Amino acid sequence: MILVDADACPVKEEIYTVAFRHKTPVRLFAGQYLRHPDHPLISMTMAGDAFDAADDLIAEAAGPGMLVITADLPLADRAIKAGAQVMTHRGEALTAANIGGKLATRDLLADLRGGLEGQTLGGPRPFSKSDRSAFLQALDRALRTLGA
Repeated sequence: MILVDADACPVKEEIYTVAFRHKTPVRLFAGQYLRHPDHPLISMTMAGDAFDAADDLIAEAAGPGMLVITADLPLADRAIKAGAQVMTHRGEALTAANIGGKLATRDLLADLRGGLEGQTLGGPRPFSKSDRSAFLQALDRALRTLGA
């Protein structure tokens, strides 16, 4: 099963395409209803407006044999600890071996931003066609690894 942190996920259509090919169920989690295909493999869980409500539901549902798609590093850490495989919407695998460093970098950058009020540090690079392609390839590989 694929669990998707869906509120800001730019690759939902790609997830559906690969999931249909592999006949793998997809469960979307979001604060409120998101349009999605009316298909037996696709389900939607609305978490409501509470802070991190969708993340909490994903973390509870995550476990061995599941793939979580998220860019949220604290959520990724929780899913990894629950035994799930995790990847970002750019196709990057997040693992027990690399999540600690990524969380530390995230925290350091948050501290730096806090001390530079009024200044712009930029953000992630724009999502590109090559990112979309890399995601599709990584998702296909991950589902084959899970035996889907």
